[in-house]
Amino acid sequence: MKKILLITMIGVFMVSCNNSESKKNNIKLKYPITKKVDTVTNYFGTEVKDAYRWLEDDMSEETANWVKDQNEVTFDYLSNIPYREELKNRLEKLWNYEKIGSPFKEGDYTYFYKNNGLQNQYVLYRYKNENDEPEVFLDPNSFSEDGTTSLGGLSFSKDGSILAYAISEGGSDWRKIIIMDAASKEIKEDTIIDVKFSGMAWKGNEGIFYSSYEKPKGSELSAKTDQHRLFYHKLGTSQKSDKVLFGENEKRRYVGGSVTEDEKYLIITASTSTSGNELYFKDLSNPKSEIKPIILGFDYDTYVLDHKNGEFLLVTNVDAPNKRIVKVSVKNPDSKNWVNVIPETKNVLSPSKASGFIFTNYMVDAVSKVMQYDYNGKLVREIELPGVGSAGGFGGKKDAETIYYSFSNYITPGSIYSFKPATGVSAVYKKPAIDFNSEDFESKQVFYTSKDGTKVPMIISYKKGTELNGKNPTILYAYGGFNISLTPSFSISNAVWMEQGGIFAVPNLRGGGEYGKEWHKAGTKLQKQNVFDDFIAAAEYLIDNKYTSSNHLAIRGGSNGGLLVGATMTQRPDLMKVALPAVGVMDMLRYHTFTAGAGWAYDYGTAEDSKEMFEYLKGYSPVHNVKEGVEYPATMVTTGDHDDRVVPAHSFKFAAELQDKQTGDNPTLIRIETNAGHGAGTPVSKTIEQYADIFGFTLYNMGYKELPSKAKIKG
Repeated sequence: MKKILLITMIGVFMVSCNNSESKKNNIKLKYPITKKVDTVTNYFGTEVKDAYRWLEDDMSEETANWVKDQNEVTFDYLSNIPYREELKNRLEKLWNYEKIGSPFKEGDYTYFYKNNGLQNQYVLYRYKNENDEPEVFLDPNSFSEDGTTSLGGLSFSKDGSILAYAISEGGSDWRKIIIMDAASKEIKEDTIIDVKFSGMAWKGNEGIFYSSYEKPKGSELSAKTDQHRLFYHKLGTSQKSDKVLFGENEKRRYVGGSVTEDEKYLIITASTSTSGNELYFKDLSNPKSEIKPIILGFDYDTYVLDHKNGEFLLVTNVDAPNKRIVKVSVKNPDSKNWVNVIPETKNVLSPSKASGFIFTNYMVDAVSKVMQYDYNGKLVREIELPGVGSAGGFGGKKDAETIYYSFSNYITPGSIYSFKPATGVSAVYKKPAIDFNSEDFESKQVFYTSKDGTKVPMIISYKKGTELNGKNPTILYAYGGFNISLTPSFSISNAVWMEQGGIFAVPNLRGGGEYGKEWHKAGTKLQKQNVFDDFIAAAEYLIDNKYTSSNHLAIRGGSNGGLLVGATMTQRPDLMKVALPAVGVMDMLRYHTFTAGAGWAYDYGTAEDSKEMFEYLKGYSPVHNVKEGVEYPATMVTTGDHDDRVVPAHSFKFAAELQDKQTGDNPTLIRIETNAGHGAGTPVSKTIEQYADIFGFTLYNMGYKELPSKAKIKG
């Protein structure tokens, strides 16, 4: 097994050999000096150097100074891009329209989220009667002066009289839970602190269930993330007396608690990774009842959709890679007693429930198809959607007469529709008034062939009339992991990109969930290279079919998608002009030693598993595959200085390696958002600045001295 040979702080600090001036489009760059330390780790007899391990301490003054120095270089470079401000102005103008979420009923009130346009955070409003003027109920913009404290989720008691809501500070995954009286909006008791990766589920009006880890002391890297525990907090008592219901003796990385709508059962999910879970339940009507299993083991994903008349409705991929819905008696829930209600189909299932019906949202080549069933599995109707794209919602309470769903695609701004399950009547509820004409743009789905012959879908969106001459600025964006599906959705930032004559292309790579469990598994562990090959093949398709060329292609992705960009640019640096890895997992030998990283082992494997797994990970790990003498594409790494999910050390080390070894004039920058995390809850103002910088950097390094469609930009 691995041995750590740590020979640091011995006074032999080497400096980066690439601190000389370089030029790109007349902008001079002089990178900060990044010291090197003699740190070596032995993996199965192979010694691996880790010269920048000191950057893993994101709490040290030395790292803070490095961040400051890097940002000075980066923002000095960005400030010299002549149309950066024009991009920011256009983003602001297009962003500035009223956005309203689907309404939902809690107690005597109807609630909905709204953003007036450029508010940093959405505001929660409510009204009692349709004709009432909505009042502000909860305004996250008031949580902090700089807008970096955001709403991290909320949960009402069943009668709507009490609210539990979570806040996130500085983008952190750690949360605080605040209990509020819904009628008076008064805070009821002390704040519950140190909560992470948690829902909030009510037991009547008595208390809530929530989950968390032991809070780290000092750096986030010291956090213990192998023991997630489910707590019960009784209102009016101290958090110190909160009872651990699950996880005290069973070590699980992720534990969640929810309560069935009829409030009869507590449902517990428990897992050791991001894929596969155990499922348990507890009878809440009997204080002495034991927690009982529904399914054990971590090979499958199963959850409770509902409980009715002594039976659980379960959604599962047991014997159904694309998922099915089954029912089983609460008295004997063993899987051998499961009875199909809605069998598996060739398309991946994502169901919801409302008004006594089941709504099955199927992905057909990453596009939504929605059916309505009764609880016996009888088809009621297929729901006619407004177009080809992504539909979400269709959830609600059993007594809801009207429910709501959203619809969008890459060129259609999201609209809210009402739907009456009893009659099947659908109508527009809210359509945004946005300064973007969808009729001027088009999206098309193509299928291309990856390296091993696998057919992969990709949706390409652009302005109508675009000439396929190989010169169009193009962003290729993907994810490819953790069973996550990229379905068509509208983005204000991508709309601005397309206004410039840019092409936006999204392939559905293996590792995602678009075609079920097997599609996911085909991009994990020793098959992870399939994901990179799919991405490379997507780029080659765009080039071969004259959508773009290597000189006009940028690749982009975040988190696992940041890994995708890092691996692709180090394997094929000739393929693209610009690389934009965001909050990426870049050190594949050590990712599992940071915060929640160990939970990602189902997808990645770890360097400690076996010599074969170590060598495979080292073979594509971005940090370990930056080579001397290679001209890498113009690169802007982006991260948050206190990201506690994918720690910034990944990005720090990757940027340091690139700056040390890059050959040629292409810039290698890192843009580090301070007082920021993994991305959730980022204030709108910061998001606009980020995209202005990303698009400006991309176009500038493709050789554009002015915006490609400057004459056609409004505002």
